[in-house]
Amino acid sequence: MNTQDHIEQRLWDYIDGLSTPDEHSAVAALIAANREWQRKYKELLDVHQLMGSTELEAPSMRFTKNVMEEISQYQVAPATKNYINKNIIRSIGAFFLLMIGSFLFYFLRQMQWTDSPSSSRQSPYTQVLQNNLNKFNWGKILGSPYMSIFMLINVILALVLVDMYLQTLKRRSRLINK
Repeated sequence: MNTQDHIEQRLWDYIDGLSTPDEHSAVAALIAANREWQRKYKELLDVHQLMGSTELEAPSMRFTKNVMEEISQYQVAPATKNYINKNIIRSIGAFFLLMIGSFLFYFLRQMQWTDSPSSSRQSPYTQVLQNNLNKFNWGKILGSPYMSIFMLINVILALVLVDMYLQTLKRRSRLINK
């Protein structure tokens, strides 16, 4: 606290009558002896008198009701169905379907589809699929940083979608209960 703030605080206590008798006499002596204290005292005394001369008006008894009636005259924002463009939602959905399709295409493209004879009880297609799945390097696909980022983004978006769905259910239940 600097000296100006200290002087001001002591003068306010003096003006408001909050100071102890010893402090009161010390401040009175400082006002009488020091020009800076006299100037600050006159300034604060003017502010105190100005504050005391103005009367605060009490709000009417119907203030809250009047405000609420005034607000009710304005139009409420339209429901979100009116201002959300469905084409944007569809394009976002198409983008993610395309991403998932690309992921599957990349995954299937990495497989090596070669014939290898195995047991005679299984069909040739089943044998090829089993051999390829056994030889397939899953770490190469699922361990890449791009796949990790892609899966992280999909998990976050799925959580956002679930949250939006649950909030919608919560709003509907509130509306039904009212």
